[in-house]
Amino acid sequence: MNYKILSPNRPFMQGELEAGRRVRTRAARATPHNPLETLPLKLETLQHMNRIVETFARLRQAGKKAFVVYAGAGDPNLAATRELALAFDKAGVDVLELGVPFSDPLADGLVNQLAAQRGLESGTTPPKLLETIAAIRQQSRIPIVLYIYFNLIHKVGLEPFIAAAAQAGVDGLLVLDLPPEESDNYEALMKAAGLCHIYLVAPTTPEDRMALIVKRGSGFIYYISREGVTGMQTSIASNLASQIAKIRVHTNLPIAVGFGISNPAQAKAVAAEADGCVVGSAIVNQIAEHGKSPDLVAKVGAFVKSLGDAVKTI
Repeated sequence: MNYKILSPNRPFMQGELEAGRRVRTRAARATPHNPLETLPLKLETLQHMNRIVETFARLRQAGKKAFVVYAGAGDPNLAATRELALAFDKAGVDVLELGVPFSDPLADGLVNQLAAQRGLESGTTPPKLLETIAAIRQQSRIPIVLYIYFNLIHKVGLEPFIAAAAQAGVDGLLVLDLPPEESDNYEALMKAAGLCHIYLVAPTTPEDRMALIVKRGSGFIYYISREGVTGMQTSIASNLASQIAKIRVHTNLPIAVGFGISNPAQAKAVAAEADGCVVGSAIVNQIAEHGKSPDLVAKVGAFVKSLGDAVKTI
């Protein structure tokens, strides 16, 4: 069975699934440092103390809130992604979401769509991104979530993709277009690999379906504070507190709120209501602005620290 991703000419992985959830792989081309083209993997052997769960538990015990940051992987290139991740860790980021570049990012607004385009133009593919995450893991334990569309996983196959992600040092997946009703096998494989499967709840989600979603999730619940796509906003949603209270009735998982948070004041206001605050487009916009500057990491890192400091004052 041959898998290819993004480029029709790029061999991805050869493998077959056997009983006992074992993935037997061999690379189409020898690439010893590529975490998607490695020795045989067994999902059960990849379990570890999940860094997302550990981080939220530590913060809850200390009475602190989580600061979650989103950045487009490979924007402006993967070397910068690695440097930014390490800088974000030092700046107090608790969880890092890396958007896997995709040609049709339907849940994203213009800022993040352009970041995905720049990621594709820089040659970022899932195998190369996992190599970068493995490099980050040599220096940092920051929890990492892949923000990804299901087609990229489907092209590879659930089990080989999840096994490779776990081996590289990924802690969770947020699959934008995979609903819980279609996720039974996905959830089982994620649990076997020790990864968190993170689900989204929207303002328009009916309460009975909200209850289903949050009971199926792990790690944390991502609450989308506004209808529509990602993007910076001038204010936070007025019904945020009541929506979070509605979710809390159905789960003990931490609730992180994202979409539209643009500055330290908004981040602080959101963190006051939720267990965590997610900032994406505002940071991606900074990366776009300074992407060609030699001071990219310093400038974006300073902006991220200002947001994190606001969250940590709660």
